[in-house]
Amino acid sequence: MRTVAVIQARSGSTRFPGKVTADLCGRPMLAHVIERVTRAVTVDRVVVATTDLPADDAVADLAARCGAAVTRGPVDDVLGRFVVAAREHGAGVVVRVTADCPLVDPSIIDAVVRARAEQAADYASNLTPPTYPDGYDAEALTTACLERLAREVIYDYEREHVTARVRERPELFSVVNVAGDRDLSGIRLTVDVPEDLVRMASILAALDGDPLPGLSAVVAAIEADPALSDQSKLPGRDERYHRQRDRARHQGVAGW
Repeated sequence: MRTVAVIQARSGSTRFPGKVTADLCGRPMLAHVIERVTRAVTVDRVVVATTDLPADDAVADLAARCGAAVTRGPVDDVLGRFVVAAREHGAGVVVRVTADCPLVDPSIIDAVVRARAEQAADYASNLTPPTYPDGYDAEALTTACLERLAREVIYDYEREHVTARVRERPELFSVVNVAGDRDLSGIRLTVDVPEDLVRMASILAALDGDPLPGLSAVVAAIEADPALSDQSKLPGRDERYHRQRDRARHQGVAGW
């Protein structure tokens, strides 16, 4: 069964426009993500799924230069883009990665992919509940599960957050969770605002130029420096997702 990693990326972030092509230690942030995902041994192909807007031509060009395949689709339907990517590249299993996670760890991707395969599950992740830092998220689901989501989801936020229905209604699917040895879920290592990128550059600088530091080295650097561990002015984990989900529930749309 072919495993295709799909990295969702676009230039039109509301809080940090152009973040995926922003410079991080001499390279665009998306280049870091592609390199790391490519090193996952369980992944057969890496695809960047961006929008069909002209503004994202630069994202598509960068992805191609970094050796990734490219799928383009509607700006308001990320789930739809994943379905198109799976079909275009013959995926039996899709790995979901977001382009705002420049330290994503290939070994964690491999652990999630293998956990899904061992249990023949619809979906596996390290998110239910999370024990890894925010920014080390990895999800693997069958293409059949992905297409089922595309048929069943009701809310706009479910199309933006792709796998929200599986995580919110696990009783409807076969689900596997991969947990870390320590609960590091309170550590923020994702990029949503410019301050995140500045902090990410400082963390990488503290690692003596290691271009691909592992999770343990990153955590050690953060815990050794109070300035790096300060997250008081940064957004909370999955803040946008929770706000959109709660709004949908409050409105009482059929389906809850």
